[in-house]
Amino acid sequence: MEQLSGRLGTGIGWRPEIAGAVEDMPGIDWVEVVAENVCPGHLPDSLLRLRERGVTVVPHGVSLGLGGADRPDEGRLAALAERAEALGAPLVTEHIAYVRAGGALTATQPLEAGHLLPVPRTRDALDVLCENVRIAQDALPVPLAVENIAALVAWPGEEMTEGQFLYELVERTGVRLLIDVANLHTNHVNRGEDPAEALDELPVEAIAYVHVAGGFERDGVWHDSHAHPVPEPVLAILADLASRVSPPGVLLERDENFPEPADLERELDAIRATLKTSGDVAADVRRERRDVAVASDAARQRTAVAQAALLSALVAGTPAPEGFDHARLKVQSHALAAKRADVVAKVAPELPEILGAGYRGEFLAYARTRPMAGGYRHDALTFAEHLMIAGRPADADARRQLRDWWLERSGPAPLSRRPAARLLHATRRVLLRR
Repeated sequence: MEQLSGRLGTGIGWRPEIAGAVEDMPGIDWVEVVAENVCPGHLPDSLLRLRERGVTVVPHGVSLGLGGADRPDEGRLAALAERAEALGAPLVTEHIAYVRAGGALTATQPLEAGHLLPVPRTRDALDVLCENVRIAQDALPVPLAVENIAALVAWPGEEMTEGQFLYELVERTGVRLLIDVANLHTNHVNRGEDPAEALDELPVEAIAYVHVAGGFERDGVWHDSHAHPVPEPVLAILADLASRVSPPGVLLERDENFPEPADLERELDAIRATLKTSGDVAADVRRERRDVAVASDAARQRTAVAQAALLSALVAGTPAPEGFDHARLKVQSHALAAKRADVVAKVAPELPEILGAGYRGEFLAYARTRPMAGGYRHDALTFAEHLMIAGRPADADARRQLRDWWLERSGPAPLSRRPAARLLHATRRVLLRR
């Protein structure tokens, strides 16, 4: 296991909306930034000033899909490595999740979740994850840590608990862990998993740092929103963890509904107090590292089919795979569509401005029949195409604004060499210009 130099301390997730507040907060030792939201050649001035003050910046990736059946994309890995170097980061982090499915392994349409989805805790999935983690480790210039995720649904027929799954992952790859205690609470509410039992089984010496975040409960389901204050049960899990090991770093995550800076500082103080009162009673345990086995093609194929079936049920309306809780799948499906609408509104703010109050209803209706096959910016363009081909919105001025917006952003693109595809592309543009 690669060792990290020094301790991170107490940090907060850096977001543009609170950049100034973060710079002014006392006692901030480090920040974490969503890797895909920064450009190495054009780092935000706020991050540059923090780095000049000696504040560590850690890039946190959300799009690799290390738990997916496909091997990690070389371009995404290179981009993550570039950001780590530009930020002078001591490590990079990603998630134990899959974010896309389908494609060549299953001979089906590629699908994007736009969200982190849980991998099944099976031997096949573990083999695939271990190999993908090793590929990522070899491509990155600094150590990698991977995060446990929150889940609304549980896979049927799982062969391991979360703690056992993570233990074997660390033992076979030497990867570090980013433990999100809010996600342990989420899985306790949604899947009946005991956080204490998960901590009992974890290789706590592998922890690189810890996430703490808030959420809310509705109809017996906990939503890991990152938009609400940290609740007492999450701090209790942090206290339990801190009684077993002194985590090298703890970070407060907040992505939406940002409160006043004083409220964020109070949450950070509560985290520090929890760590201080818990003490450090961790045992110094060492485990021998084994070489990781290479995932067989058959394991990848089986994992691909299972993941594609679940993702298709969530975003394309296909029947739910056998063994899943249909009610929970419905909740997850609605949550994915709502998140999709929210993120498209962020990356293309002109769309809700043009469509007004009708934006959300139109987008959710579109999402029910059009699963996301690319990124959110592509999704925004496809949504606009969908509306215009259908002759909407009804207001002529809004329809003209939407057409102008689409034409400006769709831009010239490399044309396919296939005549049929070129004809389709030309026909679409002619129709949308009318």
